[in-house]
Amino acid sequence: MTTSPPSSFDSKAFLKVVSHQSGVYRMYDSGGTVIYVGKAKDLKKRLASYFRTKVDSIKTRTLVRQISDIQVTVTHTETEALILEHNLIKQYQPRYNVLLRDDKSYPWIVITGHRHPRIGLHRGARKLKGDYFGPYPSGGAVRESLHLMQKIFPVRQCEDAVYANRSRPCLLYQLKRCAGPCVAGLVSEEEYAQQVELARLFLAGKNQQVIGSLVGKMESASGDLRFEEAARYRDQIQALRRVTEQQSVSGNVLDELDVVGVAFEQGTACIHVLFIRQGKVLGSRSYFPKVPADTDLDEVVQSFLLQFYLSGQGGRQIPSEVLLDVALEDEALIADTLSQTAGYKVRVQSRTRAERARFIKLAAINAQSALRSRLAHQSTMAARLAQLEELLELDAPINRMECFDISHTMGERTVASCVVFNRDGPFSAEYRRFNIEGITGGDDYAAMEQVLERRFGKQQEPDKVPDVLFIDGGLGQLRRAEEILARQLDFLGGKHPLLIGIAKGVTRKAGLETLIMGESHEELHLPADMPALHLIQHIRDESHRFAITGHRARRAKARTTSTLEDIPGVGPKRRQALLKYLGGLQEVKKASVDDLARVPGISTELAQAIHEALHGH
Repeated sequence: MTTSPPSSFDSKAFLKVVSHQSGVYRMYDSGGTVIYVGKAKDLKKRLASYFRTKVDSIKTRTLVRQISDIQVTVTHTETEALILEHNLIKQYQPRYNVLLRDDKSYPWIVITGHRHPRIGLHRGARKLKGDYFGPYPSGGAVRESLHLMQKIFPVRQCEDAVYANRSRPCLLYQLKRCAGPCVAGLVSEEEYAQQVELARLFLAGKNQQVIGSLVGKMESASGDLRFEEAARYRDQIQALRRVTEQQSVSGNVLDELDVVGVAFEQGTACIHVLFIRQGKVLGSRSYFPKVPADTDLDEVVQSFLLQFYLSGQGGRQIPSEVLLDVALEDEALIADTLSQTAGYKVRVQSRTRAERARFIKLAAINAQSALRSRLAHQSTMAARLAQLEELLELDAPINRMECFDISHTMGERTVASCVVFNRDGPFSAEYRRFNIEGITGGDDYAAMEQVLERRFGKQQEPDKVPDVLFIDGGLGQLRRAEEILARQLDFLGGKHPLLIGIAKGVTRKAGLETLIMGESHEELHLPADMPALHLIQHIRDESHRFAITGHRARRAKARTTSTLEDIPGVGPKRRQALLKYLGGLQEVKKASVDDLARVPGISTELAQAIHEALHGH
């Protein structure tokens, strides 16, 4: 196959002056947008490969046709080039690079440094004094671990505000899942400190040391005829052994290890990462990076590894070893780059034996399973979308759909939602909520008018204008939406969404909805088993869910803070301090003047004023 560079870019003149050193290159289109970032051990050789007479890669041919300019940055080493490439991809998000969109924070388990430490979940910067263990792949994995630990170690897991204001032990003390350090006399300082230390050793993977210590305590208690205490240690040992059997990794696996499995079909990649820390499997997570068409598997995996580990996002850390189920040409280079970033030696390898090979196989199986599930979903979504396009008799494919819904309780704290679906399904990054203000409570028409004006009342990018816009409501809501959009035509760039109202049936049961078409106001009643209707129901239900959760959060916040907002001298910071220190609005209301005065930032005079305001004195 042949390709000719665009006339606006003279590749021959450019290649004459390019260095043979290592570095990074950025390719720009005619609009000045970075469309690809790459690194090379030899810049001249690598860039020359794009402009050969015969280029087999469809992706490369398509890319070259759009190049208007190339800029290079020379680096001292390949490692520097790899790090710079990652930073530039993160900055520019070029459309021809593999992109990992992973903005989730990674949770940790923390044992705080208090007098009576607590064990709990922590996200974000690790500024709190204490010991951290993880990171875990999800909050669910942390909660499961905390639940198990609660059965073994009676260390408190309650928030500090709750702990500081207890006058009697909570239910967890009665269930023998907390030693009750919040109440004096229930547990000695020494015994509580011992349980905290055992929990710390357990989280550090020193299970046998913990069991040995408990066995010693049990035998000592038994020898002193303290049989009830010995029985407690026996139960603790049995529970710990059960958990150890479930969580521990057999064999000599390193303390910190990530196992990466890869599946790649039909242009979609799934990368499944198995997290092993302190000899325990903490869990796993599947990732689906954005992969441009005709991208090699080697590039997919290498790009994922760099973006996954070098971003430092969400509290993620680089482990001591990364195992891969595919061999990469630049494994040594990637390992050096990760080591330089981490500040300690990191091994990246694909050739393994015995125990490590078993985990690589497990990660690969999970990646394949997750990919098949994703492709099955995409296939279902494509079939539903194709039927909807046929039903609506559209001239062009549907690339974007939006649905609006209004939620309130008797007119209180109205919230409108806008959910977005693309050809892959829900596009949650584009979801939006609107707090509706300045209308008569319960006036859904006015609420819909306000949300549509705010959504479309400014110049829109062409790809942000929906092809189909669903309104969760009947003919009245649809007509109001038509009026609003008619006034916003100048902002829509000549593109006019197809408006469809979704009216619930008399019984409001799923499958009995009536679709009301925009302009003609023709009513459509689709069969309950029709895939196109299932897609519409999915969009409508998602907009309803998104609206109602936003409304409930807004209503709860208003009810929590409204009482305190009316008190002079109590601003946002003092409200937050009161609620956090005392454990909620009800506890604030119950508190005495002395209790209120103990809250940081609350003087005795202000405490008196708050008490009088809350009790109507």
